[in-house]
Amino acid sequence: MTMSTNAAIATNPILQLQDFGQSVWLDYIRRSLITSGELKRLLTEDGLRGITSNPSIFEKAIVGSTDYQDVLNDPQSQSLDAKGLYEKIAVRDIQDAADILRPLYESSRRRDGYVSLEVSPLLAHDTEGTVQEARRLWKTVARENLMVKVPGTQEGIPAISLLISEGINVNVTLLFSQQTYEQAAEAYLVGLEEWVSRGGDAGRLASVASFFVSRIDTAIDTALTAKLKASCSPAEQAMLRGLLGKVAIANAKLAYERYGTIFSCERWRKLAAKGAQSQRLLWASTSTKNPAYRDVIYVEELIGKDTVNTIPPATFDAFRDHGKPRASLTEDVEGAATVMKSLELAGISMKEVTDKLVVDGVKQFADAFALLLKATGQHSANRAKIDRQTYQLPKDLDAAVKEATADWQNGDKARRLWRHDATLWTGSDEAKWLGWLDIVDDQLSHIDHLKSLAEEIQSAGFKHVLLMGMGGSSLCPEVMRMTFGKIADFPELHVLDSTDPAQIRAIEKKIDLANTIFIVSSKSGTTLEPNIYKQYFFERVSETLGEKKAGERFIAITDPGSKMQQVAETDRFRHIFYGLPGIGGRYSALSNFGMAPAAAMGVDMPQFLNTTHEMVHACGPTVPAAENPGVVLGAILGTLGNRGRDKVTIIASPGIFDLGAWLEQLIAESTGKIGKGLIPVDRESLGAPDVYGQDRVFVYLRLDAGAETAQDRAVEALERAGQPVVRIAVAQDYNVGEEFFRWEVATAVAGSILGINPFDQPDVEASKVATRALTSEYEKTGKLPDEAPLFEASGFQLFADSKNADALKKTAPNSLDGYLKSHLDRLGAGDYFAVLAYIEMNQAHEKSLQEFRHAVRDRKRVATCLGFGPRFLHSTGQAYKGGPNSGVFLQITCDDAADLAVPGQKYTFGVVKAAQARGDFQVLAERGRRALRVHLVGDVDAGLRQLGSAIQQALR
Repeated sequence: MTMSTNAAIATNPILQLQDFGQSVWLDYIRRSLITSGELKRLLTEDGLRGITSNPSIFEKAIVGSTDYQDVLNDPQSQSLDAKGLYEKIAVRDIQDAADILRPLYESSRRRDGYVSLEVSPLLAHDTEGTVQEARRLWKTVARENLMVKVPGTQEGIPAISLLISEGINVNVTLLFSQQTYEQAAEAYLVGLEEWVSRGGDAGRLASVASFFVSRIDTAIDTALTAKLKASCSPAEQAMLRGLLGKVAIANAKLAYERYGTIFSCERWRKLAAKGAQSQRLLWASTSTKNPAYRDVIYVEELIGKDTVNTIPPATFDAFRDHGKPRASLTEDVEGAATVMKSLELAGISMKEVTDKLVVDGVKQFADAFALLLKATGQHSANRAKIDRQTYQLPKDLDAAVKEATADWQNGDKARRLWRHDATLWTGSDEAKWLGWLDIVDDQLSHIDHLKSLAEEIQSAGFKHVLLMGMGGSSLCPEVMRMTFGKIADFPELHVLDSTDPAQIRAIEKKIDLANTIFIVSSKSGTTLEPNIYKQYFFERVSETLGEKKAGERFIAITDPGSKMQQVAETDRFRHIFYGLPGIGGRYSALSNFGMAPAAAMGVDMPQFLNTTHEMVHACGPTVPAAENPGVVLGAILGTLGNRGRDKVTIIASPGIFDLGAWLEQLIAESTGKIGKGLIPVDRESLGAPDVYGQDRVFVYLRLDAGAETAQDRAVEALERAGQPVVRIAVAQDYNVGEEFFRWEVATAVAGSILGINPFDQPDVEASKVATRALTSEYEKTGKLPDEAPLFEASGFQLFADSKNADALKKTAPNSLDGYLKSHLDRLGAGDYFAVLAYIEMNQAHEKSLQEFRHAVRDRKRVATCLGFGPRFLHSTGQAYKGGPNSGVFLQITCDDAADLAVPGQKYTFGVVKAAQARGDFQVLAERGRRALRVHLVGDVDAGLRQLGSAIQQALR
């Protein structure tokens, strides 16, 4: 071991917890954790001292990976029922993990080195059933360092005493209240006394009492927030705010104080004299849900002698990275008691809250166990869902991709990705933007906020939900809307991401202001468009319902501490849902930015996220690279991109066609920078193979239940022609979440291979700066700066910067057709053509623009892109300005037939749109892009028809 390695271990905060008498266990187990050597590494490098398992982890590993294919394919497994098959899988993992931990078990004199396996949660209210199951598991596993998990229900408590008395180690789970904890401790003491009285070795028995922590704050904070909304007293509001995020830790500190009393009394000292171990408090549910709280708060604030913290992988990695150990459990215990008294004064019953948490916890574990049995019972069908990513590449490209995949395997890069290792990319700030890797686990651990929102919106009877945002805040909700449609008994979701006055009017006509819930979505809270949407619709709702009631119809989704949070609190919004600061906008689909609107429209969040979780496991850190769907897809995209095939052409079945709009942003904004990048091509209809050059890779997202024969045949033709094709079979609409995660991993992997930072967007801000300068100028002067057209004709004006104007004039006759021909003739092999349309996004306009792009594609044999402004500024705009200089751009602007005022501002929505178009065009010119702007004067529809004719003429 090197000196640098020794130094790293010495400063490892996880290892330092041992200095305070605390053991760290990992709340995670799967086959590849054991077979990859990762478990041994955790023991060596991080001082891991135990493992706990749960049904949810096993279920996702079975369905979402190849970890258990040997067992599932074993002929002897075919005769087993679902439970028998699960136990065959689980018992082998538990035994192997216990064997690896056995040396620690012995060296710690049986204090640590345990692996926990739970009895069926379906037996939580069956004492005799729990005892029988625990006995059977203990005998089957046959390892002294096994702990059997038994829930701390009223029926579970007597089972604990009996099992301990028989020499079976017990992990008491689902403890929330101090009173129930005392019952669990008493059960341990009674059982231990009985065991000793029969001649049992007191030192051979062990037990922990698992106190669930973060769930308490989630429940209490919800109750406190409801009281805050109803309170008009500043003093009461201050008291309620002072309790937010404080109760779980206070409750734990008082439980630890009680632990000290119980295990220091005379009764205990007699047992200790015979070598007995105290029943340690174990802190469970220690991931942080509320992003306003420190991500390692439930580790840092719960450190004390003779305790265990069982930590999920994401929190484990976070604490290793920036945890600050101290003896925190004994700090300000009097203050903890004051917190609990204040909670009582606030009218919130801790007993009622914890009683409900037990009921909910039992149900959650039972539901997870039911899913596990379903997964093992239907393993063949479920395995196919993840594995159906295939690809066909020319031999040289196939060899290069296999080499890249082998490099990821040999370099242990998947594990480094999950450990937030910035050296996979440029070594700058990448590590702080990887929160999306763990967001699905986080959402499932604290899913009640999404379920409650859905129930509330449904019961309120709203007819519409209007989501107002841009880019990462709007594209995922749009995918959900287009994929799932209107769900029975829930409101219809609409998405606004345009400053075009006509489009805003069109949206407003679709909704009933008095029966709509408005969601303002902005990560930073400073994005121009969501702020002015809020200003406009808040005024409209105030006019309809009155200003005092308007806030009740608004929900904010934003990062903690943002300007939008302040606005929402001032205007007394119905709810504020928080994003995670460690997740960038385009990677936020599975965070509240995507999932809260989906819940509001009625998507079944437990089903959606549980399905998505299968892909999380498939892409996990211990999965071999060649079997990891995210790594393999990323290796294809990155490798082919480096070899000139940088036009990622997305083909999607009609039922999931809008996935392409989300993928456009993810791919373009993540990879298009410093002159490199992948250019996504979405909604370009499939043509004959001869219209494509050698710069493409095609990805076919095929929905099993909605595939089109014509698409299938066209893709087959591309494969026969030797074009590289990736096929991804999407089983059903609820598998869309799997694609979100697969492509996020793939984009991160591709970014590593391309040698860029896939989490920044250095060129997006340039357009925003230019726009702000123009709108500020308008606020001062009442007009935008004058600009002189390059050319004018009836119904048209052409604009270009001096460099582009000079280039066009050299070859262009002084006519619209001539300038267009000169512009399009600049397209060469490997280039792409992009139409940037600052007009209303509707079916008629899209049809006209699609005709433009396909005419250019077929004539010039180049990839083509189509984007509506300003939405593409928060999407593909990054690649257009910062990626490879291979684009030829045609920007289209128009006169607005009728404008809309922005409340509180001099500028209008039409002025904002014009400023955005000008700012965008200015930056394209500054970056040396080949760009021409066509301004439609007068009727937009007529102008598009004439422009289409002129383009056709120019292509002849």
